[in-house]
Amino acid sequence: QVHLVESGGGLVQAGGSLRLSCAASGRAFSSYSTGWFRQVPGKERQFVIGISGRGGRIYYADSVKGRFTISRDNAKNTVYLQMNSLKPEDTAVYYCAADDRIIGITRLDYNYWGQGTQVTVSS
Repeated sequence: QVHLVESGGGLVQAGGSLRLSCAASGRAFSSYSTGWFRQVPGKERQFVIGISGRGGRIYYADSVKGRFTISRDNAKNTVYLQMNSLKPEDTAVYYCAADDRIIGITRLDYNYWGQGTQVTVSS
């Protein structure tokens, strides 16, 4: 099993940047694909970006291409989401998710979830 804890959320002005972290407990973290999702009230949780266990494959949602990047440090059991050029529409609760299957882009592809961290982008 993997336990995930997100951090780094907060309030930022449009055009600014934030870096979220997802710290994982458990062994063999490099075997786990990790994704970031986001959710606003009343809407489905949406895929944002994902990275394979060893970092060789990355998937992006079209809405964040060129602005968000993902990286991981398996020695620290941590995945990072760097968010640049933030827009008000990026406001959401951001969730980290992991699974030991091949990297996916839907909620069903991930069995382990963090508790979420709020990101608010003011205009």
